[in-house]
Amino acid sequence: MSLWTSEDIGTATGGHVRQKWTVSGISIDTRSLAKGDLFVAISAARDGHDFVLDALEKGAGAAMISRLPDGLSADAPVILVEDVQKALEALATASRTRSKAKILAITGSVGKTSTKDMLRTVLEKQGRTHASVASYNNHWGVPLTLARMPVETEYGIFEIGTNHPGEIAPLARLVRPDVVLITMVSAAHLESFGSVEAIAEEKAAIMDGLNSNGTAVLNADISTEPVLRRMADQIACVQVWFGRGAVDAQLTLCETRDDKTYAEIKLAGKFLSYELKSLGSHFVLNALGAIASLRALEADADLAARDMSLWQPVEGRGSRSLVDLPFGRIELIDEAYNANPASMAAALQVLAMCKGARRIAIIGDMKELGTSAEDFHAGLADLDALKKIDTLHLVGPLMGALYAELPPHRRGFHVNTAAEILEIYRYFVKPGDCILVKASLGTGLGAVVKAILQLGQSQGLSLEKEI
Repeated sequence: MSLWTSEDIGTATGGHVRQKWTVSGISIDTRSLAKGDLFVAISAARDGHDFVLDALEKGAGAAMISRLPDGLSADAPVILVEDVQKALEALATASRTRSKAKILAITGSVGKTSTKDMLRTVLEKQGRTHASVASYNNHWGVPLTLARMPVETEYGIFEIGTNHPGEIAPLARLVRPDVVLITMVSAAHLESFGSVEAIAEEKAAIMDGLNSNGTAVLNADISTEPVLRRMADQIACVQVWFGRGAVDAQLTLCETRDDKTYAEIKLAGKFLSYELKSLGSHFVLNALGAIASLRALEADADLAARDMSLWQPVEGRGSRSLVDLPFGRIELIDEAYNANPASMAAALQVLAMCKGARRIAIIGDMKELGTSAEDFHAGLADLDALKKIDTLHLVGPLMGALYAELPPHRRGFHVNTAAEILEIYRYFVKPGDCILVKASLGTGLGAVVKAILQLGQSQGLSLEKEI
């Protein structure tokens, strides 16, 4: 099925097309490129022009470039533009203009990707749905997601992130959502923002992109609620507040049942219930915000609540695996993709609810917390969840602040790198354990997750040795 013709892309971008062609998708990475895709040669970690020939050899339908790579044949299907990034944004604008879909944009310090996945899971049962993949939420990920949106789409879900001031508003104006959702505002990227209030102002900027008569679905339980309310009042959008004490969408009951979480809510005066195949009140609140957003989007909130049980956390963001060993089983919670104080607290609370013989945390540094980084790490020692966690193994220099605050009977190893944990994890992991692995991505604990999962593929491995 055709996504774009060469004529349409040329009109949208002002680029020069040498021949007619059509493309069925858009890619910026030759490793995941599908036959028929438009390869967009953006410059990110590397210059995409270095991979144009490879993309065409792998079956790309065409390439968007700003210069002709050496060795490119004269009849190669390309569109030549002045600036590839700006051309991608122009194509995204054209996609939004031609679309009749109902559009929702989501941001937050914590939970935006999981909530986006919840929304996609339940909306796919109600209509043709297009959503951001992975965490495509930055200056190239958002326009790429827009440009990929099929014209037949009925619901579009866009994740918008930030790591510096001024990033969210232009992306939100590109998306032009009918509904925006802010999941949570908490300490994250403080090196760039300086305060949680400044983070709240940046998150609130997603409302700049709202269409007329748009709706903002906002978290009423956070300390920076006044910042969000002020912005919503300024732009005079419809406001829907969700949370434990909210009037519009209220969580009235949250309880765990056999490794699942059951919730009851009151939405616009009507009581609904839903079940998640995961532990954690933070997931329940994300789902509440999602359901409230769907009602604002004029989707079926009742059906969404029923279908919420179909969603499960993904790799790096709370997925749970059972690893069978010769002498028993390990339960592994993979939260290795990202971490800040709020998400770390939520993950440790999930671990505290697990039913393993031992509850073991392997947690690493939380990045980009600025001058208060050590205080945030040390403060984890005050969490009630730690009372139910047997041992914490800590990775990274900043985790030394937490190690100093832990009682001796909960102290495991403290090392500076994930590589050091990989050398010793076999000696402290035992059958029957429930293990949480969580850190900022740069700490590298994803390798520890993979190593533990691979234990289940080992034969005759004994984990009884102690050091």
